[in-house]
Amino acid sequence: MGNISTQSMLFIVLGIGILTILYMTLRDMFLKPKEKEATPATTAPVSEKRSSDAAVLPLQLQAYERMALLVDRINLQNLISRVYQPGLGATDMQVGLIHTIKAEFDHNVTQQIYVSPLAWEAVKTLKEQTITIINQVASQLPAEASAMDLNKQILEVFLQAESSPAEMTAQIVNAEARKLF
Repeated sequence: MGNISTQSMLFIVLGIGILTILYMTLRDMFLKPKEKEATPATTAPVSEKRSSDAAVLPLQLQAYERMALLVDRINLQNLISRVYQPGLGATDMQVGLIHTIKAEFDHNVTQQIYVSPLAWEAVKTLKEQTITIINQVASQLPAEASAMDLNKQILEVFLQAESSPAEMTAQIVNAEARKLF
């Protein structure tokens, strides 16, 4: 019975994360056009604005590329295969996964300057949600559990979920990047 409540809790966390990302996407789609209409024109000359936009565009595109790579690197299905080492205990694997996620995120934190608030918020939510799932699954395992036990339980949660938070985040990042074209 403990597994059912654990799985239910994990699905609730996944569902909340997915709904949060979906809400942010819809909010951005419907509220941003209205805000743009209400915003007064900038006082900078048009030619000056175009040259600054042309200089920033490559940086923005590079930032979106890095966000897409970050999402892929902290996707648990990919992360597990990079962090796993035979002989690790579940606690060591948990610490390794979380440490790697935080290091990847910290390495890319400056990219928030160049990406939309929606894209950045989606990536932050993915990071937090992924760490929560790792901690919740790990907390349900016995103290002597192996890293393989933890990995199996994490992957089982994702196999049973209808959609992956990492996939949804990747879609948001890609959609925001496409707006630059």
